[in-house]
Amino acid sequence: MTRFARWPVATVSLGIGAIAGLFAQQELLGQPPAIAPVLVANPPPLPRDWMSVAPVVKQVLPAVVCIEGQGRANVPKFEDFDAGFGSGVLIDSTGVVLTNHHVVAETDSVEVTLQDGRKFISKDIRRDPKTDLAVVMIAAKEPLPFAVFANSDAMEAGDRVLAIGAPFGLKGSVTQGIVSAVGRRDLNLNLAEDFLQIDAAVNSGNSGGALVNMEGKLIGLTAAIKTRTGGFQGVGLAVSSNLAKPVAEQLVQFKAVRRPYLGVAVREMDDATATRNKLKPGTGVLVTGVTAKSPAAKAHIGVGDVITTVNAVPIFSSNDLQKATLGLPLAKAAEVIVVRNGQQFQTFAQAEEKLDEYVPPQRVEARPAQTIDFKSVGLSVTELLPQVATGLRMPAATRGVVVTNVVRSGLAERSGLVRGAVITRVDDAAVASVDEFTQAVSRANRDKGAVLHVLRPNGETDFVILRGQ
Repeated sequence: MTRFARWPVATVSLGIGAIAGLFAQQELLGQPPAIAPVLVANPPPLPRDWMSVAPVVKQVLPAVVCIEGQGRANVPKFEDFDAGFGSGVLIDSTGVVLTNHHVVAETDSVEVTLQDGRKFISKDIRRDPKTDLAVVMIAAKEPLPFAVFANSDAMEAGDRVLAIGAPFGLKGSVTQGIVSAVGRRDLNLNLAEDFLQIDAAVNSGNSGGALVNMEGKLIGLTAAIKTRTGGFQGVGLAVSSNLAKPVAEQLVQFKAVRRPYLGVAVREMDDATATRNKLKPGTGVLVTGVTAKSPAAKAHIGVGDVITTVNAVPIFSSNDLQKATLGLPLAKAAEVIVVRNGQQFQTFAQAEEKLDEYVPPQRVEARPAQTIDFKSVGLSVTELLPQVATGLRMPAATRGVVVTNVVRSGLAERSGLVRGAVITRVDDAAVASVDEFTQAVSRANRDKGAVLHVLRPNGETDFVILRGQ
């Protein structure tokens, strides 16, 4: 009896001991005792802007337009007509539409369609090919919705963005993504570059559309994609607002862009030219043309010189020189390091302000010409007649020979000569006839190569080294 009476006491003692041991174990392990969840019958809904970007889209969408070309300026005879199509952004209530230059390239007029269906025809198209930007002015009877610029330099990789445009003609399309990278400036798409890289989907027709931050402000203009298939593959590019805004303001005010300039035309260095100037390959840029009375001419920079630095900034490409020039002060001389015939010297050039006006390309018709067969180098040339020079948009007094045929895979083709090139000099000898050209090339040292001075239609001189095997 007494024995069985003790079992309940023992059982209670064991239970208390187990519970005490559990709490002691939790305390030893550093874990607080579990707290039972509190259930709420009707939880409050999350704010809409946590789940959707619709408020941002509603703010920006009315300012995004579709642009369709109505005609192409200077359409070459027998060329297929293909009007452009893309997007644009209203940046002022008076009807200023910002877009990409390639959307309106060579068009006589464009049709601008707003999100509410209103259409405007405009012939007032102001272009800046150097940044791939353009402005279309439309006339409206009442103020129009517009997007507000933001500081693109404040964007960082990882920031959320929206791209709004008309891919494949689908008006008012919105895609979402993040900034993948900032400050892309070495893509060689334009002479002056500052791209934001994004992963928001953009396709054909998005060009000129809005790239906005989560405040609905314009931080870029969608412009291009990197692709191997022709469609979007996760790498989109947008011209930054900090580049686009000042260009747009100048196009509105001056119908062109005012920029510092030195007055030189250049190209990248090839290995042979670098060796002739005792430079490492890729160092500096070769001067192929100097504008008369320009800052470069006043600084005694000449054709054939190599510019290696500007104001202590190393120059490796024409894009580097372009960016360095754009940053030059207008009232102060800039130090320019030049290499001439392997000898380095210092000069100073004071950049001047130049109005970059857009000149539409013109069609050049071919002219029949007699040819000779210069078999040793694989090309044929003929004398540059005054009427041929005029047809090539060169002064009638220009003297030289015109390349009329280049043998495929021959020495001339491998050296970079193409049909239609005008050769004015071989090394230091001027050539104005077929005989002079043939004799000058024959006199050249085939190991070192003959330096051909090739004149472009815009007056710039390029250099081709014709080297024997």
